[in-house]
Amino acid sequence: MEKKHTFVICAYKESLYLEKCIESLKKQTMKSNVIMVTSTPCDFLSEIAKKYNIPLYINTGEKGIVQDWNFGYDQCKTPYVTIAHQDDIYFKEYAEYAISMMENSTRPLIFFSDYCEIRNGKLVKCNRLLRIKRIMLMPLRIGFLRKNKFVRRRSLSIGNCICCPSVTFAVKNLPKPVFHVHFRSNEDWEAWERLSKLSGEFLYCPKILMGHRIHEESETSIIIGENARGIEDYEMFCKFWPRWIARLLVKLYSKSERSNEIK
Repeated sequence: MEKKHTFVICAYKESLYLEKCIESLKKQTMKSNVIMVTSTPCDFLSEIAKKYNIPLYINTGEKGIVQDWNFGYDQCKTPYVTIAHQDDIYFKEYAEYAISMMENSTRPLIFFSDYCEIRNGKLVKCNRLLRIKRIMLMPLRIGFLRKNKFVRRRSLSIGNCICCPSVTFAVKNLPKPVFHVHFRSNEDWEAWERLSKLSGEFLYCPKILMGHRIHEESETSIIIGENARGIEDYEMFCKFWPRWIARLLVKLYSKSERSNEIK
């Protein structure tokens, strides 16, 4: 299976949680390749990579979150790739479910799972935002609807319901680059919107297979703090709706951002 799937960790400076992420990848029931990429090389990352025997690749080109994701994606040689965020953890069956569902699909595009939040060191498996996302994704729990472009786009039309670090990509069925350099906070939502137009399957596993960490230093929290997200949300909603509806949805959607605040 190591020839099938790669976790690529996008590391940035000295994360307090990087080792927890690596350890979760090493404990998978189905073994995968693990590599690490960074555009901020330092002794800390070199030592971590050496400690866990993980190849470390340096992005010497254009810097940025999207650029690092695309760079990491390009370093992988396997059919399936997961871009692991350095602060998050993956429960031991993540790779097993991802590879199994991909292998049993006639034309997979992406696999993604349900997730929980990690707040102040505790796993939060249910809150308002998570409940809403699960409702939005309910149609994709039905096998034959995974191929339906209309259903996929309706799920995405009222918000970004797919957790980016929970996604595994079927490389051969996707265009390159997967992510476009445009947004700061909605780069993943924009990618799902483009991929939703392709023929193939969005494979959704409703089992909680990873934990997404919410903390004050995360990029999402920083962007929300700068009030920079509203413009990007409006642009995304306009891809699905008339402008007047998009404006209404932005007002409603902005309330969900409060769930990213640490309390």
